[in-house]
Amino acid sequence: MNIINSVKFWINNARPYSIPMTFLSWLVIFCYSAKHGGNIICGLIALAGISLVHLATNLSDDYFDYKRLSCDEKFLNNSKEIKCRYLRNGQATIKDLRNVIIMMLFVASICGGILLLLSGWYVIIFAFAVLPIALLYSQLSSKGFGDLSVILAYGPLMFEGVYYVMTKHLSFDVLILSFACAMFVNTVLYAHMLMDFDEDVCSSKRTLCTLLNTKKRALKFMSVFYITGYALIIWLSIKTSNYFYLLSLLTIPLVCELFELLKLYNENKNAVPYAQPWHYPLENWEQVKHTPNASFFLRFMFARNISTWFMLSICFALMIS
Repeated sequence: MNIINSVKFWINNARPYSIPMTFLSWLVIFCYSAKHGGNIICGLIALAGISLVHLATNLSDDYFDYKRLSCDEKFLNNSKEIKCRYLRNGQATIKDLRNVIIMMLFVASICGGILLLLSGWYVIIFAFAVLPIALLYSQLSSKGFGDLSVILAYGPLMFEGVYYVMTKHLSFDVLILSFACAMFVNTVLYAHMLMDFDEDVCSSKRTLCTLLNTKKRALKFMSVFYITGYALIIWLSIKTSNYFYLLSLLTIPLVCELFELLKLYNENKNAVPYAQPWHYPLENWEQVKHTPNASFFLRFMFARNISTWFMLSICFALMIS
């Protein structure tokens, strides 16, 4: 395997489809920081480092899951098309995986070193705060701390970190904005966990959803994230007199529909709703809609798209204000 093919192989295994949420979160704070005179080059270097840490986190999740489950015959013989497929079919070894994770984190640390020189020593604080979450996410998630980890990583750590390297300052307004956006990022993860409720209960996996004991209660709790996100963006809009932020409230009808779709999923996992124009983009939907994964896929992608529209509306508000 040559270098180019090797890079493609590992990036593909690191689930690059999850990067858009990271990019959008970064884009919000990048636009905010640039509007406040931030250094664009530092922002772009931060994006490179953040993306590498994200991909390394996805691979470390495979690393720990494979080590934990590799002695389970059901894991080894079932669902080979999904979890750790490249390890189970012999395309790579656990040692190869470990080395790639180390390499990604090493390159990310180079980005961090450059930002340390350009922006200041606070970069070290953010790096040491993020790394434990990135490396231990699999364990944290299995103990019910996945939501907290995502909110912290995609919220204050990313937003204040990018704002600092671009402006050399911290900001309370950025803190408000960070939690508003992180709530919406977390709803994507939460929707996934809610639809995995039965499987997680059977495997004794602890998530916030399973800790709430019932799917009905878990669905109701999802509203806490959305309401908090909207409340924070309204507060920021009033506090900064930038009422264009309120454009993000246009996503409320979509959130209401998502709740109805998830309620239906709780009652019947095989019920596939008709894909409406506002559900899109739904990558490869024409192929997926004929598979058993269609019901899950449409709802998961719709949750992702709601978060996308929310954050893009904030970027728009920043650009036109």
